[in-house]
Parts: sequence; structure tokens; C-alpha cells
Amino acid sequence: MNRAVYLFILPGFLWYVVFHYLPILGNVIAFKDYSIFIGIRESPWVGLQNFRDILTDPAFEVALRNTLIIEGLQLLFAFPAPLALALLLNSLINERVKRGIQSVVYLPHFLSWVIVIAIWQQLFGGDGFLNQILLNRGFEPVNIMNNPDIFKPLVVLQTIWKDAGWGTIIFLAALTKIDAQLYEAAVIDGAGGWRRLINITLPGIRSVIVLLLILRLGSMLTVGFEQYFLQRGVGAEAAEVLDTFVYFRGVVNGDWSFAAAVGLVRAIFGAVMIFAANWLAKRFFDEGIF
Repeated sequence: MNRAVYLFILPGFLWYVVFHYLPILGNVIAFKDYSIFIGIRESPWVGLQNFRDILTDPAFEVALRNTLIIEGLQLLFAFPAPLALALLLNSLINERVKRGIQSVVYLPHFLSWVIVIAIWQQLFGGDGFLNQILLNRGFEPVNIMNNPDIFKPLVVLQTIWKDAGWGTIIFLAALTKIDAQLYEAAVIDGAGGWRRLINITLPGIRSVIVLLLILRLGSMLTVGFEQYFLQRGVGAEAAEVLDTFVYFRGVVNGDWSFAAAVGLVRAIFGAVMIFAANWLAKRFFDEGIF
């Protein structure tokens, strides 16, 4: 019996080993002046020089600032969006209506970012649907998709539109575990919808919220790649994030060691955030992932 179970998980285990754990050894180039022509072994050691260069690189500062701002906006708006949507869906009585809405809000998750950006471009781009309506009514067109001033809120809205529906799956599953008798007792005691939400619903799914928040904080410097790579029209000052910065500096410009150093710093920061968030969650909420 156990042998069959081990064989079942073996492909997934091997996938993680080959594509996640073995590549960790490649971080050694962060301490070298790596050249693809002479290989990792022959590349000279430079110690912490690449990490010192990070502190003085203005392009890294721009990418880090943009990443933190976007992640902060996503924590404030994109992270609670699936929870709010799940609470709304859970309040619907008609099951057919609920399933219909779920199917609609799940759909954007299965679209690639290429298609998502194309849809938004057709709606809000320079020649898009919105501007056509404005022109037909005698108004000036608005520059939404290529406006660097609103780029960061725009990508947060795109993230919510694409993934909020899919994120409700976990919250809806957690809501089903709450004992219905608690709500019945609260109604008998005269508790309104708001008090039931605060005293029953949110405490009932607190462990799930804390778990997802900890995992989100651990990846806060990894805000995505395709979404920002496809919107370079607003300029690097507004759209450059650490993911695109590592790609252009390492793959395009060939500065592999510097890019590896940035990736290593980001990974260490993510690990620190997970441990810190888990410690705070256990201290104040008696919840944690370990």
C-alpha cells in the first residue's frame, strides 16, 4: 500500500528536485564573475562584490521601489478581494445563481496574461472601446493603458479581475466548515449580519486567512513577470519590477552574476518574511504554518 503511494508522488517529487532544489546550487555564481564561455568552475571569485553593486545600482532601486509599491497595493486590495467575493457568493441562497456567478468569475483565471492585456487594450487602449465612445460623444480620449501615473493601480485591477474568482475556491471551502448552528444561535440572540460576520464567519476562517497571508508575504518581492513584461510602453521608471529587472540584466545583458545576486537576496528576504509573519501570527492569533 505504501509503495503505491510513494510511486504516485514520485513524479511530483522528482519535478521539485530537478527544477527547484538542484538550481539552488547555481546561486554560487552570485559570488563569482560568471562567464558562460568559461563555465562556473573557472569563473573567478569576487566574494560579496555583486551584493555591494546592488546597493549602488539606481536601476535596482527603481525596480525595488516599484515592486514594493505594487505589492503593497495588492496586499491592500487584491488579497482581500477573493475573501470579499467568497463572502458575497456564500450569502446567495439560489444555488443555480451561485454556480453561474462562480463560473463567470473563475473564467479569467484560465486566460494567459497575453490575452488579458489584449482585452484590456481593446477596452481601454488609445483606440479602444472607451475612447471610441468618448470621441463619438465629443469628449477628449483618455490615455489609460499607456499612462505611467496610473500604471500601478491598473495592474492591481487587472490582477483582481483575473485571479479574484479563482482565489475564492479556498475561502468558500473554508466557509463550509463553519457550523450552521452557530449562525442559527446568533440569529435567535438578535445578531445582525455584520455581527455574525465579525464574531462567527471571520474567526471561523481565520486560520485560512493567516495561512494565505503568510505565504503571500513570503513572495512579496515576486509580483509576476508576464503582466509587467507586456506593458513596457509606460517605461521602466513605472513598470520595472524585480522580475523583469533580473531578466533584462541577466538574460538580455548577460550580467548573470549580478542577476543571481539579486535573486538570492530576494529569496532570503522571502524566507525572512515567512518566518517573521509566522512568528507574529502565532504570537497574536495562535495561528501559523509551522
